[in-house]
Amino acid sequence: MLERWKKALKSQKGFTLVELLAVIVILGIIAAIAVPAIGNVIDNSKSDAHEANASSLREAARLYEVTEDVDDETITLADLIDEGYIDGDVENPDGGVYSQTDSTVNLSNGTVTLDGETYEQASSE
Repeated sequence: MLERWKKALKSQKGFTLVELLAVIVILGIIAAIAVPAIGNVIDNSKSDAHEANASSLREAARLYEVTEDVDDETITLADLIDEGYIDGDVENPDGGVYSQTDSTVNLSNGTVTLDGETYEQASSE
């Protein structure tokens, strides 16, 4: 029985250098295609998260305007948090939280500014 195993091990052949290089090249091509695609997915998800945060702030500001009979044209994130229309800090998908004073909602045109980046009201809203 031991002799049979020795013969089996001796008869096995390994991969040639060319076969190994071919596999490495194929893996490199797959990586070159996959890595940028994954990066785009991450960027798109961050952009969608910013849009969703802007929409949430816009709706909270509208509710605040109607409920509190606000005359201000611009409402800050700090106003919405202080009055209880937003629960705590709003997480920024790029890391950290949005600035409470630099994040505003313009009630006249529905634009939301989150840390200097402006998000227009979508036409479907």
